[in-house]
Amino acid sequence: MTTNALLLSSSRAGATPYLEHALPFIAPMTNLTKKWLFIPYAGVSKPYEQYLETVAAGLAPLQLDISSIHQYGDPKQAIKDAGGILVGGGNTFHLLHELYRYDLLHLIREEVAAGKPYIGWSAGANIAGQSIRTTNDMPIIEPPSFTALGLVPFQINPHYSNATIAGHNGESRAQRILEFTCVDPSTPVIGLQEGTALQLQGDKLTLLGELPAYLFSGQEQEIPVPAGSDLSKLLNN
Repeated sequence: MTTNALLLSSSRAGATPYLEHALPFIAPMTNLTKKWLFIPYAGVSKPYEQYLETVAAGLAPLQLDISSIHQYGDPKQAIKDAGGILVGGGNTFHLLHELYRYDLLHLIREEVAAGKPYIGWSAGANIAGQSIRTTNDMPIIEPPSFTALGLVPFQINPHYSNATIAGHNGESRAQRILEFTCVDPSTPVIGLQEGTALQLQGDKLTLLGELPAYLFSGQEQEIPVPAGSDLSKLLNN
């Protein structure tokens, strides 16, 4: 079956309402199923029930049946019974920690490989890469491993921006990603600006949105990738 995954950089673009910018990207995915399971584990400071309400409200125009994994006694069965999987943003370390705690990582990978659609934003997109080593988040908890879902054979950096603050002497985002590619030169990184997404359909990978992405690979750093680009060659990495 064809893998269908939508990896959104962010839940918002600028000052737009929650997930509103992403509705045109998400809508085609919902033709596959109306029954979606939300995974709120990246939410740390917001109660899961409140997080579910926020997501349901944001996606209300699509008229979906959305429940949350925290409402089920058996998380594995909830994933098996779901038509599609939604994974929200927040803290990537906490998200991955909980997926390991409930032994869900391999199951999600299998279900998506078998054709179950997957939509993730921010942390939910980050874990679709090979690992979470290019997350922007503070490591507030230690998961058993940084190894993630591996839906794509490269790294993702959501919310990408190389903006610097005058008088601030810390490293820029590009400098931090350079550190990664120095340590792991064979693994590319895609920096996704807010409002953009990667769409994976089988062996085709496309950049969605109106802004470019940025590719980092070995000594090639911050190479602009035009909006609408076909990035399928990265699937052969």
